[in-house]
Amino acid sequence: MSEPQLELYAAREPVFPKKVYGKFRNLKWAILSFALAVYYLVPWIRWDRGPSLPDQAVLLDLANRRFYFFWIEIWPHEFYFVAGLLVMAGLGLFLFTSALGRVWCGYACPQTVWTDLFILVERWIEGDRNARLRLHRQKKWDLHKLRLRLTKWVVWALIGLATGGAWVFYFTDAPTLLNDLLHGTAHPVAYSTIFIMAAITFGFGGFAREQICIYACPWPRIQAAMIDEDTLIVGYREWRGEPRGKLSRDANDEQGDCIDCMACVNVCPMGIDIRDGQQLACITCALCIDACDETMDRIGKPRGLIDYMALTDESREREGKAPKPVWQHVFRPRTIMYTTLWSLVGVLLLVALFMRADVDMTVAPVRKPTFVTLSDGSIRNVYEVRLRNKHGEARSFQLGVEGETAFKLTLEGAEADVIVVPADSTKLVRTYVVAPKGSEAAASERVDLLIWVQDTGTGERAEKATIFNGRAN
Repeated sequence: MSEPQLELYAAREPVFPKKVYGKFRNLKWAILSFALAVYYLVPWIRWDRGPSLPDQAVLLDLANRRFYFFWIEIWPHEFYFVAGLLVMAGLGLFLFTSALGRVWCGYACPQTVWTDLFILVERWIEGDRNARLRLHRQKKWDLHKLRLRLTKWVVWALIGLATGGAWVFYFTDAPTLLNDLLHGTAHPVAYSTIFIMAAITFGFGGFAREQICIYACPWPRIQAAMIDEDTLIVGYREWRGEPRGKLSRDANDEQGDCIDCMACVNVCPMGIDIRDGQQLACITCALCIDACDETMDRIGKPRGLIDYMALTDESREREGKAPKPVWQHVFRPRTIMYTTLWSLVGVLLLVALFMRADVDMTVAPVRKPTFVTLSDGSIRNVYEVRLRNKHGEARSFQLGVEGETAFKLTLEGAEADVIVVPADSTKLVRTYVVAPKGSEAAASERVDLLIWVQDTGTGERAEKATIFNGRAN
């Protein structure tokens, strides 16, 4: 006999989670409200940076290669700030996972947040779990089912459009772009981006839902490396709940506390049974805890049949011992290491942020040719100096050069060694440095050279070390 083939993908069976009340559900509502408010409202916050700069608090200005975050302005050469924030985000994810399992997935992941929002809309329009199940199982598309489905899909589509619109508002001035979108004069890229984001939101939040978490997201596979036997995860106290059975008032009955009411399964957005143990599909949203606690309250049993717990707690409780305090699970060598690394990266970024100068420059020697011998026998090198003015107004900068030789510096197209750089912009200046005939620099193969720039108004100065190439006679 041939062995049955293992199916790597299971066709989706729609999940209709039941409404539940409790502290974890309230926490999820609070995080959902905060996350959506931040996403949709932040592009509309204004921030006065002066007449020549954008007044949007958070803006990814790709056209001018700038990132504005309230009073902070990130230039292209300062991408290390973005890299540092990504490192902090990764370390933060490792920290929370090692302490509390997949809390990111259960509470703050965009897929979870928008799916919760779509389920809320679905519940408002079609009713709670039983009503939605009846509508799903109804094969005949009558007027009632068509009206409910169309209403739901229209609201979902509007949420998708709002999501796509909010996304593009982060990349250009939000009020201006909104006016252009409404009048049909926006760039086609804006319309196409909104449409793509709306379609993704509509499909992922309305139809894919748990399939994204199970098949598309890599984090369920990675998280196993982040957790250990002391990580707090949602679990079922099998030693207390088994054997299951209907509620019995017989004092001699050895039945466990679980009455097999299926409340934990009915509220699960992933459609799993936590009593079967930890599963790849579990996002640790803890809604099953709220549902089970509600049942335990009704039947007069102690709460915590389903709860946050660690594997070490299981072995201790089976032996009749009390579980470890929560702080011992949270504060342990692994989490302390992640916290230390996270804090270190954050401190370094803050130090770099407050130490950076408002005047900056880069120096690139022109090496074709390496040097030029002038008619009087002096040696000339050419450098391309890029000046960065990070102020909100135009500034005048003086350029100079230092070295063991009495170098002479001139600027192409300028009568003096002073150049004006417009507000919040860069300017490329072709700079000539000449070493007199007979000097050490002219006769050597190469000598050290320092080119400096100084703000004529504030006296702020920046400098870059480079090399001057001579004839090497």
